[in-house]
Amino acid sequence: MIKEFDALARNHPRSKRADDALYLAGGLYSSLYNYSGWSIDLQQSAKRYKALLKNYHQSRLADDALYNLGTISLKLNDQYRAREYWQRLLKEYPESDMQRRTRSQLKELDSAKKVVISRIPHKKARVKKSQYRKAAKRKPVSGKSRYAKKSHRGKTRILDLRHWSSPTYTRVVIDLDREAEFTKGILKDKHNSKQTKSIYLNLKNSVIPEVSREIAINDGILQRVKIAQFNDHTVRAVIHVGKIDHYKIFGLSNPPRIVIDVIGGDYRHAGKRAVRKPSGSKYTKKNNSLSLAQQLGLGVGTIVIDAGHGGKDPGALSPGGGREKDVVLDIAKRLRTILRKRLKFKVITTRDTDRFIPLEERTGIANTKKADLFISIHANASHNRKARGVSTYFLNLSTDKQAMELAAFENSTSTKNIGQLQSILNDLMKNSKIKESSRLAGCVQGALVGRLRKSYSKVRDLGVKQAPFYVLIGAQMPSILVEVSFISNKMESQRLALPVYRQKIAEGLADGVQKYISEIKLARL
Repeated sequence: MIKEFDALARNHPRSKRADDALYLAGGLYSSLYNYSGWSIDLQQSAKRYKALLKNYHQSRLADDALYNLGTISLKLNDQYRAREYWQRLLKEYPESDMQRRTRSQLKELDSAKKVVISRIPHKKARVKKSQYRKAAKRKPVSGKSRYAKKSHRGKTRILDLRHWSSPTYTRVVIDLDREAEFTKGILKDKHNSKQTKSIYLNLKNSVIPEVSREIAINDGILQRVKIAQFNDHTVRAVIHVGKIDHYKIFGLSNPPRIVIDVIGGDYRHAGKRAVRKPSGSKYTKKNNSLSLAQQLGLGVGTIVIDAGHGGKDPGALSPGGGREKDVVLDIAKRLRTILRKRLKFKVITTRDTDRFIPLEERTGIANTKKADLFISIHANASHNRKARGVSTYFLNLSTDKQAMELAAFENSTSTKNIGQLQSILNDLMKNSKIKESSRLAGCVQGALVGRLRKSYSKVRDLGVKQAPFYVLIGAQMPSILVEVSFISNKMESQRLALPVYRQKIAEGLADGVQKYISEIKLARL
C-alpha cells in the first residue's frame, strides 16, 4: 500500500490527492514503527511529511505533517528539532486545529527542561567536590514526578484528555502518540461491595510527562478523571464514578486514542416517555403540533444527522474536483429542514459548517443529546470508476472485502487495523442496537432507492451491509451510515453536483425515517 501511495505522489504530483498520498504513506510508516521499533521506519515517515511540506505547503494536511514531524523527532530523542517543528506550526498555521495539542506538547518540553536545569549547578558557583556530591543527592524539585528523569524513548506518551458530558452519558477520550496495550478493572466501595467506586486503566509501557493530569466533571455519572504515572512503565487512569449502569472501553487508531463510555442508570428512560394528548378546551389546532413520533407514542423525537468528513478532511473527490465533505453537508442541511417541517422532529447536526470533527465526537454528540436515531451521510468512492449505486451500513462484524476497505477509508486507517477492530467489537456489540439499526438501514435504503428511481435511471441498489465504522461505535441508539452515491463515478458525481438530486436524496432519507417509525408502531400493536 505504501508503494501505491508513493507512486501516486511521484507520478502525479499535480493530482489533488498527491498530498494525501504522502501523508498516508507517512502515517503507515509511523504505524510500522509501532510494531517494529526500528528508527528507519520513523525516518521514512519523516521523509514523506517533509516532502508534503516542501511541495504542498498550502495543503490542509501541512499542519498535521508539522505536528507529526515534531512527534517523530521526540521519539528519536531530538527535543530541539521537535520544538522547532512545533513552534513553526504555531507561527505558520495560527488557525490550525492542532494548535491546542501543540501548545500542550511545548509546555511539556519546557517542564522537562526545567527539571533538568534544576539539577545542574550554576556555572559561576565555586563548590568543593564533597559539596557537589552532596547536592547531587537532593530530592527532586517539589511537585515534580519521581519518574521525570526516566527516558521517554520507546514509550507511549499521553497527549491529551477530553470529554463530552450529560447527566446520563459521558464519553472520555485519552489521546496517545502511539497505540498502547492496556488492562482495566474496577474498585468497589469499601462500605458497599455492590457499588463501583472507580474504574481504572493501566496503560503499559507508557509515560505522562507531567506529574499528573486531571479533569473535574461532576455530571452525576462521573466525578473526575485523573491520569498519573503508576510506576516506571505504567500510566494509570482512574475514573471516579457516581451512579452508573454500565461502561465500555475500547481503543481506536489513527490517531491512537482510548475511549471510555459511561452510561447512567437513567439513560434508557430519559426522554422516552410517550406523549399523551392534553385534555381540556385549551387543546386547540394552534398547539396541536405533536410530531408524528410523539403521536405514535414512541418517544422518538430527536435525530442527530452527521455530515461526514469536514475541514481538513475533504473525504473522497469527484473526477471534476467536487469534495465529498461539501456534498454531504448540503444533504444533511436539506434533510434537517425536511424532518423539522414534515415530521416536526428535533434535529441536531454534528456540523453546520466546513469544520473537522473527530469521529468519536460525532456519536458523543448524539449520546449526550440523548438522540433516538443517528444518521451519518457519506458519498462512496472506488478505484473502479464504473462502480455506482446506493448502500446503507450498520455497525457489525464483517468479512466482506469491499465493506472492510470502505470502513478503512472512512476510518482513515488500514485494513489491518480494521481487522483488529473486529475483535474489539465482539465485546461492544453485546448491548448494542443491532436489530434496530438493521431495521432502520433497511427502511432508509429502500426508501432512498425508491425516491431516486422515480426521477433518475440507472440507480443501482447495493443493499444493506454491515461493517465496523468508527463513527458508529458507542452509539446508544439505532445508527446507520448511508453512502448516497459514488462521487468517484462520472455520472453520479455529475448528479451529486445538482441541487435537485441532493434534494431527492434528502427526501428519500426522510421517507426512510418515517417508514421506520411506522414499522415499529405496527410491530408494537
